[in-house]
Amino acid sequence: MDFGFIFSSALSELFTPTTAAYALAALGLAVHFGYSGLLNFGQAGFMAVGAYGFAISTLTFGVPFFVGLLIAVICSALFALLLGIPTLRLRADYLAIVTIAAAEIVRYIVTTNQLDAVTGSADGLGAFEGGFYAMNPFPEGSYMGMNNRDFFIRVVAWALVIVCCLVVWLLMRSPWGRVLKGIREDENAVRSLGKNVYAYKMQALVIGGVLGAFAGMVFTLPRGAVQPANYGTELTFFLWTCLLLGGMSTVLGPVVGAMIFWVVLSLTQGILYGLIESGAVTWLTTVQAGQLRYILVGIALMLLMIFRPQGVFGNKKELAFA
Repeated sequence: MDFGFIFSSALSELFTPTTAAYALAALGLAVHFGYSGLLNFGQAGFMAVGAYGFAISTLTFGVPFFVGLLIAVICSALFALLLGIPTLRLRADYLAIVTIAAAEIVRYIVTTNQLDAVTGSADGLGAFEGGFYAMNPFPEGSYMGMNNRDFFIRVVAWALVIVCCLVVWLLMRSPWGRVLKGIREDENAVRSLGKNVYAYKMQALVIGGVLGAFAGMVFTLPRGAVQPANYGTELTFFLWTCLLLGGMSTVLGPVVGAMIFWVVLSLTQGILYGLIESGAVTWLTTVQAGQLRYILVGIALMLLMIFRPQGVFGNKKELAFA
């Protein structure tokens, strides 16, 4: 078994566009839950809305890249308003129920055969990334072992992660962010000070949703295709895993959590596949090994919640929610 190859393959996951997409989406969850106390179990829905908003506007209406990006952001903001208006005045668990249901509704709507001409149904949509790669400033060649297209998407994805982290960090250090954290701790106390708690919650839901839309675009551009199967409920819980790994009420926590998540997934898969191919493990197939790695990650997450519930960067005091 080639451990060098296994470890190098795992470390290569640190800066992939998929890891960047998970980092952005988990950062959106940090805005929702870590800083605002909003239980959003439908972040995959925001990712799907962003990805499909961009793909449909590009393919159906032929809009330029930045117009498609703007449409994706507007769609995610409208989706947040649609979810928030009936639920944010109620208890947090109502928002959790609505978001997890809404994410599935979005996925089933784009899978509908009647919308095949627009959404591609279960097959999804493809060939919409041309406008993005047309802006590639890197000429043909090899860049750190990657071609110019792969290098370009990585640069853009991680630059977007850095910018979004900086924006969230500045927001949470502002008076607006301090009010938001006060709402998380005790919204009745904040309301007694004359603050519009409902408006602050809605703003946080929209901002986290827009980060989810960015994540959906980063997730789908390298693949050149958007498919509804990629936005199932399990995606949201993978994002929650990233958030909990890094720390809920932090800016860097979701980013580091996404990196750890993908490195551990790749590492466990490489080791299990190597054991199977070498004959050391005969009671598992490669398909079963792919499922077992998620079980191992789940066990690791449970141990983390027992021994370090605040995550890698989190502050244990931040867990003392009202």
